[in-house]
Amino acid sequence: MSEATQVTDASFDSEVLESEVPVLVDFWAPWCGPCRMVAPVVEEISKEYDGRVKVVKVDTDKNPSVANKYGIRSIPTLMIFKGGQKVDMVVGAVPKTTLANTLDKYL
Repeated sequence: MSEATQVTDASFDSEVLESEVPVLVDFWAPWCGPCRMVAPVVEEISKEYDGRVKVVKVDTDKNPSVANKYGIRSIPTLMIFKGGQKVDMVVGAVPKTTLANTLDKYL
């Protein structure tokens, strides 16, 4: 069972852009209520897609440059990267089915 990895400005490229598998990036912050609501969904996705999708979390307060680079305006924002490119994104606390259906398009 894998849990979401915390990724920083420094490790973003190696963890996300250079990943061999699609990556779901959860942009969040500790003070964000909807982020706390979506966190268990992200962890469930992490366990169910283990080995097929890498799931990482970026604290936007501590890692502003990655958040700025991808134009994160509201959180939670969940982005999907494949082959070093952003291929999709979901903004807000969404149900697990929505997230799973979005991910499945890239597997």
